[in-house]
Amino acid sequence: MEEKILEAAEKLFLDKGFALTTTTEIAKEAGCNQALVHYYFRTKEKLFQRIFEEKLKFFASAFFSVGQQGETFEERLARKIEAHFDMLAKNPKLPLLLINELTLHPERLMEIKANVSAIPISMLHSLESDLKAEIEKGTIRPITVFDLILNIVSLNVFLFVSRPVVNTVLNLTEEKSEEMIAGRKKEIVETILRSLRN
Repeated sequence: MEEKILEAAEKLFLDKGFALTTTTEIAKEAGCNQALVHYYFRTKEKLFQRIFEEKLKFFASAFFSVGQQGETFEERLARKIEAHFDMLAKNPKLPLLLINELTLHPERLMEIKANVSAIPISMLHSLESDLKAEIEKGTIRPITVFDLILNIVSLNVFLFVSRPVVNTVLNLTEEKSEEMIAGRKKEIVETILRSLRN
């Protein structure tokens, strides 16, 4: 039942946003009563925080755990960019929800940071040492790991945030929209890799 409540809450938060979703609706969607929602999660805020934390952990593992030792730096980085892109493709409404909620309630970010900060930071060290090694070899230009990740996230996220507008303005069918997404995935990988080369 706990998993059903999480799935129902995630769907409603993504469709309606945090403020417009009620625990009554979550219970109805999950097929239980409201008391069970409160039993498992206490408040709607705690439920939202749990979902956000799980998505952040999923993002971190999708981005940082791909790539094998036998691959070149560019191959490993390309797989990381694609993993982040694929995660967003499976959760296209997530970026807008997070931007909206964290803009309106920045205090939530501090609560979440306290619970998950060790995960992304520990995984960053591997990418950072990879980056430094390539810079020292002269194969890529100097760049910080923060700037690299910000470039990747910005390009990937903007595509999914702007997709409804692009689809409407260009009058794209679902099939054409999917083709556009696949093309952008390749273009984003190439853009990032080209921007690093010396």
